[in-house]
Amino acid sequence: MQKGEYRMEKLIEEYRQGCEPLREAVEGLSEEELRFQPAPDKWSIHQILIHVTDSEILSTHRLRKVLAEEEPLLLSFNQEAWVDHLGYERLDREQHMLLFQMLRASMLPLLENLTSAQLERVGQYPDGARFTFKELLEYRVQHVRDHLAQIARVKQAFREDKV
Repeated sequence: MQKGEYRMEKLIEEYRQGCEPLREAVEGLSEEELRFQPAPDKWSIHQILIHVTDSEILSTHRLRKVLAEEEPLLLSFNQEAWVDHLGYERLDREQHMLLFQMLRASMLPLLENLTSAQLERVGQYPDGARFTFKELLEYRVQHVRDHLAQIARVKQAFREDKV
């Protein structure tokens, strides 16, 4: 086994488990804790979980485009506008977690059979930024890590707010 193959196996495994650490991070939290916003411009844990799923919807699309099309155009989204205008507070957190889990599961058959050439396929954003499939996949894993850290900060802020 090559060193790069091992890293890919680890990356795919962390991608596969993406929902588990999110569920563990919120296990046992009250609705008050889940809805607590540390500041008016900071997201609640509930909003973070909805955002992670919305981001996953778009990212799954990007990953598939890069695998299927020749140097496709990739689009971003305005995450603040989505939080502000899609009524995240009214959305069902559990439905979104299940959707996140299903999106990740839907990608696994593609990930398990990737060739080295597929890992190097490229997509491009309107600003000219280019990313390989592997870089986009690494970003998906890092995105969950970043939001797990954010959830930990919101939990800490809630505890401090209640003292």
